[in-house]
Amino acid sequence: MKNKIVFKLTNENGQTRGMTQWGENVSHTAKGDGKELCSDGWIHYYTHPLLAVLMNPVHAKFASPKLWEAEASGEIINEPLKSGCKTLRTIKEIPLPEVSGVQKIAFGILCGKEVCKDKGWNVWADKWLSGEDRSKESADAARSAAYAAADGSVAYYAAAAAYAANAANAYANADAANAAADASYAAYAALAAKSINFIELAEKAMTYK
Repeated sequence: MKNKIVFKLTNENGQTRGMTQWGENVSHTAKGDGKELCSDGWIHYYTHPLLAVLMNPVHAKFASPKLWEAEASGEIINEPLKSGCKTLRTIKEIPLPEVSGVQKIAFGILCGKEVCKDKGWNVWADKWLSGEDRSKESADAARSAAYAAADGSVAYYAAAAAYAANAANAYANADAANAAADASYAAYAALAAKSINFIELAEKAMTYK
């Protein structure tokens, strides 16, 4: 089977957890036998550069990340937001996509819209995306609407919407770090829907200013 071209995020020194060193044409193989993706049995990668940037705030949390084109081989686990393989080779460093604060929040809101059908929350979401209303007060009201729409069977609807509203609130307060993290958490909450194309949403988010 042909090896898969993927993307690896490292810190500014080309390292990941445990000071594992990556670079041009550097390969590593997972030594553990863990079955879950977040275990020593897998090496993490992303299927799209934008996902690497958008999920970094809740994954590796690299302050000054580098992005590498890489090749995944052996057994592979493909998941919507993060994937893993047994052996990974970083081929070359590539430019890290520039994603603005607005675009990070837009990604979280778009994820929320995939699962939250509350009318009031969606009115707010559309106004935020259009730039009509990005105020802290409206974000607070949207968060309240998300919680009000929750019930035991669709808790992730409310969680995705609430995280997106929290992200917008943090952005309005110039809290870039928490804004980016909450937008990422909105994606994780929406993941329960299983059928979301996160790459498509990430690309759409890049159209907002």
